[in-house]
Parts: sequence; C-alpha cells; structure tokens
Amino acid sequence: MKYLHWNEKTITDFSSDYISEMYNSGYVMTRIGRGIMQQTRSFRIDLGKFDLSSENRRILNKTDGLIVTEKSLPLLDYNYSIGKLAKDFYDTKFEHGIMSAQKIKEILTNPEKSNFNLLLEYSNITIGYAICYSNPTILHYSYPFYDLSKSPKDMGLGMMIRAIQYAKDSGKKYIYLGSLQRSNDTYKLQFDGVEWFDGNNWSTDLDTLKKILLDVKL
Repeated sequence: MKYLHWNEKTITDFSSDYISEMYNSGYVMTRIGRGIMQQTRSFRIDLGKFDLSSENRRILNKTDGLIVTEKSLPLLDYNYSIGKLAKDFYDTKFEHGIMSAQKIKEILTNPEKSNFNLLLEYSNITIGYAICYSNPTILHYSYPFYDLSKSPKDMGLGMMIRAIQYAKDSGKKYIYLGSLQRSNDTYKLQFDGVEWFDGNNWSTDLDTLKKILLDVKL
C-alpha cells in the first residue's frame, strides 16, 4: 500500500516547538526511521472547536467500558503478544506484510530508531493500542490496532473518539489523525473542527476534499 506524500525531510531538532511547526507545515512522523517526516494530505482537529456530537456519543455508548491508559515509550514491559496483535490486525484490515511484529517492537522499544513517544492502551471490553507522538500542544494518533476477534463493530472509531477526547482533556491544541488518501477516509470528516492540508495551506473546505478523495483510484 503506497503512502501519499509530496516531500520528505530528516530532522535533527526534536524540540516540541520545531516538531509542532513541522506538523503545521503538513509533515507527520513516520515509522521509516528516526527523524524522517513526510509531507502529506494531513488531517487534524482544532480541539478548541471540538465537541462530541450525538453520533460520537452513540459510538462511545456502543463501546462503553473501554478504558484508556497512557504509557510512555520506550515501553519497558513490552511483550511479543503486542507485536503479534498488530501484525494480525494489519494483515487482516489492509494487506499482508504491511506491518511486521519486529517493526512494532522497534517502534515501541528502540528510541534510537523510533519517532513515537506515547502508547495509548485500550482495555476492559477488549484489548487495543494506538502508537502516538505527543508534545504539550499536539497529539498524533497513529498506527491503531486491536483484537479483531473480540472487539465490537465500532471499536476503531470508539478508540479514535476517545483519543480525541483524551487530547482535548490534556490541553492539546490539535490532534492529528494521519492522512487522507482514499475514498473510505471520509469517515474522519464527521468531527467538529476538522482541517486538512492541501499541499500549501490548511483548509476547512470539505466539499473539495470529498471530490478529491472520490476521484482517487484504489
């Protein structure tokens, strides 16, 4: 699966202010290697404009009981079962081989090779995780995965909404939710306060965005 990007930079300044500015310029952290960021059709929510809608609340109710716990990376209590869970999830939901258990282990345990510093763990009704980058002003919600065999239908969306609420409650300015590449990415547009990077600027024009995504050839 090809990942849409227009430009790539390798940073050496890992200060929160510099990384936040890179995100503001459409770049996001990647799993490719330490410091490698790619500019893409990034998608974010201005958390000052976000409130739960009735549909958001419906999804939260359908995943009621799901508990979110934050864990700093590198993860000291890493277990091979986490990598296996991620591999099985991505093999099933996307395509075989897109994510290896070894890559997950590297991201979660090796700070010399990883750009990510936070793991959100979801538990109680089932098990799930989301690998994130976090600083005082932004949260990048990236690489979510969960137990497909034991999860409710709306588990993925329930995890995302809880992450948005977590970021808002934590005082972040923005939560970044990856890129918009395919027609089925339009489900992310349901939230209040959404913005997308068009290659030069941040836009709130969702009609234009929907036309772009519908024209994408899968």
